[in-house]
Amino acid sequence: MSLPDPEPTSLYAAREPIFPRRVKGSFRTLKWWIMLVTLGIYYITPWLRWDRGPNLPDQAVLIDMANRRFFFFMIEIWPHEFYFVAGLLIMAGLGLFLFTSAVGRVWCGYACPQTVWTDLFILVERWVEGDRNARIRLHRQSWDAEKVLKRAVKWSLWFLIGLVTGGVWVFYFTDAPQLAVDLVTGNAHPIAYITMLILTLTTFTFGGFAREQICIYACPWPRIQAAMMDEDTITIAYRDWRGEPRGKQSVEGSGDCIDCMACVNVCPMGIDIRNGQQMACITCGLCIDACDDTMDKIGKPRGLIGYIALTDETRERAGKLPKSVWSHVFRFRTMMYTVLWSAVGVGLIVALFLRLPINVSVTPVRNPLYVTLSDGTIRNIYDLRLRNMSGEDKWFFITLTAGSPFSLTLEGEEGAKVMVPANETYQQRVYVEAPPGSDGATEEHSEIRLWVANEDGTERVSYDTVFNGEDD
Repeated sequence: MSLPDPEPTSLYAAREPIFPRRVKGSFRTLKWWIMLVTLGIYYITPWLRWDRGPNLPDQAVLIDMANRRFFFFMIEIWPHEFYFVAGLLIMAGLGLFLFTSAVGRVWCGYACPQTVWTDLFILVERWVEGDRNARIRLHRQSWDAEKVLKRAVKWSLWFLIGLVTGGVWVFYFTDAPQLAVDLVTGNAHPIAYITMLILTLTTFTFGGFAREQICIYACPWPRIQAAMMDEDTITIAYRDWRGEPRGKQSVEGSGDCIDCMACVNVCPMGIDIRNGQQMACITCGLCIDACDDTMDKIGKPRGLIGYIALTDETRERAGKLPKSVWSHVFRFRTMMYTVLWSAVGVGLIVALFLRLPINVSVTPVRNPLYVTLSDGTIRNIYDLRLRNMSGEDKWFFITLTAGSPFSLTLEGEEGAKVMVPANETYQQRVYVEAPPGSDGATEEHSEIRLWVANEDGTERVSYDTVFNGEDD
């Protein structure tokens, strides 16, 4: 007789709310300052002004989608210069690799937007509902008038933070003062309201309710970080050889850890660092502040929980001094990341200073490939996109390479020059002709080079293309 199948084990675990306790210390102070600086940069930047002259926006940082340009103070990035943005993204990735290799998940613990806004939301929650114990009692009590009032106030403040966060985001894409007026008066584009609503709800949800769930389940970085770390990476750890066995200090043979749970109660991820390194740990350092405070109270040396590398653990267990911090930070892997990061940065800076304020792209008209005129001349047609990236109107001269057997004329223009307005892209049709019987007219393909220069010839760019002749 067969036994009935046991009930399958559920893989779902309901979220247990985390109520971090307030803590004071050097790492908590550092996090406050980083939060203040990062939020200040985010909220204030769209309102900064930068004079670029007439016919250009005066917002210091602006992603101008309508005109397909990105403004960053004195720098102006055009669509064909997207490699600058790609280079910045590569630098950001290499920087993340560098810091993770050196000091673990320092980005996650201090500067990640999820961490920064969660800290802000917890600050509001603590201000409205009280510290850890008061918030736990409120969470467990029934929905009476006190709970309804406190939750309503807290959620209203959270929603206001989310609304401001979403509003500031759309300010980066158009003139901030004008958009602010349009939003209030109801004259803004529906896309602005939709974007604000989405970002308001996501900020409200991620910072207020999801919190550590975003870091554990939604973010891929906890799973990638292992490849960036090695035995010399400095990260947060519990010195169990000093703290164990846990217990009261009055009990003979006890370690320094009195099992006060302070490190667990202050952790925004709700983990116990004494259980070893865990994927959920964001190395924010709050457990260090809490433990150091306890050590001060019981008269024990600080550092029971602290930043330490795996190689230092072996040395400390043997009673030796740990290696210097610099020997952990400056090693082959981190030096390699630093060199790569610097190389990309230098390359971007050089490219930025060497770029010219004029640019050209050429599109051959291939329907038909060529036209045979009445006298046997072979003509090819090209559409040129001329970009004047300077702040004033300029004459652009269009020519072929000196000594070329081909001739060039501009549609609708006298001579070989055209006026391109300031900060505009101008399309010009160009005719290139090869005399009857010449090599260019009889050969199937001929390489040609078009030159575009300003009036005094100090700024000059070229574009290589192909001239199609008769195919005998």
